Amino acid sequence: MVNKSKVYYGEHESQFGVLRMPETSHSCPVIVLIHGGFWQAKYNLDENNPIADDLTQKGYATWNIEYRRVGEEGGGWTGTFNDVINAVNHLLKIDESHPIDLSRVIVIGHSAGGHLALWLASRLKSTTNDSSFNQLRVYIQKVISLAGVTDLVKMWNIHEQKKMKSHTAALLEGSPKEVPKRYKLSSPAELLLPINVEQVLIHGELDRHVPVYLSKDYYEYAVENGENVKLVILPNIDHFKIIEPTSSAWTSVINSI
Repeated sequence: MVNKSKVYYGEHESQFGVLRMPETSHSCPVIVLIHGGFWQAKYNLDENNPIADDLTQKGYATWNIEYRRVGEEGGGWTGTFNDVINAVNHLLKIDESHPIDLSRVIVIGHSAGGHLALWLASRLKSTTNDSSFNQLRVYIQKVISLAGVTDLVKMWNIHEQKKMKSHTAALLEGSPKEVPKRYKLSSPAELLLPINVEQVLIHGELDRHVPVYLSKDYYEYAVENGENVKLVILPNIDHFKIIEPTSSAWTSVINSI
């Protein structure tokens, strides 16, 4: 049986998460889930409900977070980023009343959520002097990026070549030429220090929304930078199969946890 509750970490209607707890008296690991949708307000955390239910039934506490997105007041730069940090930091409050193990926190993000998950990990060892972002106070053991947007400049270029609206430009309020510092501060490919957090990149070969080469290129660069990173390429898998608990792709995600 799963105990589910909606918990606010801020005052905005999108500053909340859904906490699912397995029925256990023991302290359990926590999986933070970050949904995708190219950071746009029309997509929400319901996308992750099936995998949240599946993971909780497997004995994990899940914290499926919502955040202010582009199109909402305060969404985009820098609200979206700080919301994700604040949502994860709220686990410290949740820990006061629930049996969760904050030494075993895994973050799983899909698509744009994969971008935010990888970016979060970089905040643990951030050496930047900027005051744009809040401090991440919860240690992350592992990040799993599912078809993640690993490189915001490359994603901007992809949309530019297709003559599409640039969702990265909407998030950062400008192109790489207009706001280059923002891309450097928020693109995972720019933030490999190394960050010394275990990273797993899982991507379907048939992905038409976020091309698989974004994960391949990030993996190669991460290896060069001494990161603890693993790449799993799934043949015959598209962008959304990767978050379907009934699909073969989901088995790869479970194995990576």
